[in-house]
Amino acid sequence: MVEYEYQQLYLPRGMSRNAVRQLLTAHAEYGHWELVRLRLYADGSRRVWLRRKIIRVKRTLQANRV
Repeated sequence: MVEYEYQQLYLPRGMSRNAVRQLLTAHAEYGHWELVRLRLYADGSRRVWLRRKIIRVKRTLQANRV
């Protein structure tokens, strides 16, 4: 089963669409986040929900014990 980690961002109303796009692109490229939901409020502010997969590393080799 896939597990996700979530992050929520609040973006004030003064941010331009271009600035928001650049911010979300940076999160996607460098943090491997994907957009789940973006909510635009009447005052112009935005709330953004991002998620990314949690990768669990399993031990594959056991130490040789004598």
